[in-house]
Amino acid sequence: LELGGALRLYPISGLSTVTCLWLSPVIGFVAGSPFGILRMFLVNSFLKGGGGSFGGINAGSIIGGIISAVSDAAAQYNPEPPPPVSHISQLEANESEEVRQFRRLFMQLAGDDMEVSPTELMGILNKVVARHADLKTDGFSIESCRSMVAVMDSDSTGKLGFEEFKYLWSNIKKWQAIYRRYDTDRSGTISGSELPGAFEAGGFQLNQQLYQMIFRRYSDESGDMDFDNFISCLVRLDAMFRAFRALDKDGNGQIQVGLKEWLQLTMYT
Repeated sequence: LELGGALRLYPISGLSTVTCLWLSPVIGFVAGSPFGILRMFLVNSFLKGGGGSFGGINAGSIIGGIISAVSDAAAQYNPEPPPPVSHISQLEANESEEVRQFRRLFMQLAGDDMEVSPTELMGILNKVVARHADLKTDGFSIESCRSMVAVMDSDSTGKLGFEEFKYLWSNIKKWQAIYRRYDTDRSGTISGSELPGAFEAGGFQLNQQLYQMIFRRYSDESGDMDFDNFISCLVRLDAMFRAFRALDKDGNGQIQVGLKEWLQLTMYT
């Protein structure tokens, strides 16, 4: 991807505890449905009680299998950690020339407040993808950019500072290269058959059931995932996996959060 002319970035209550469900917003268990909280309650009940069925199908067994797959996938995901928060003077003293170039460009993009808002991010991304005819996209929407900012916004300012933006952009570069490599039919989109390979190249080891759920959430009516949806999905998936691993302190593939924490974590992202 390119930013401007100076720098080229090529391939570049009942809900008191919730177990193993940190990833649910990204796979559609909770997000995207007005009945998400009710569904969350039912999922929690099935997990605690070990029972329940719909139309002869054991829901506890199905949900348990999905959650087991999510836990295993999160355990195998090893992303580059976000950079530590350091004083600006320390950061600049140890920066490479490439990073200094990126910082100068960031200062131009971010404006007076030195942070990138969702609206600014939308403008940056859409200007960039407009230069790449091989990346099929309807354009990044303000809602998708709000979501990306929210999951990357470590200090809850509602905007991205330099380190947050640099981490996001580094991932976008990497995922753009993967998108192109796995778009084997050169359609400009990722099909259902191309998706598993692309996700695995990005470090996400999921089972077929999870691939199908994610694909239904992010693909269009023709069954293809375009570039903006691919990036939006992976930004969220990366954030959810990192959060899961951070909360799974004993490494047993399970986490517990209270209702207040759950709402704080899911409603903002």
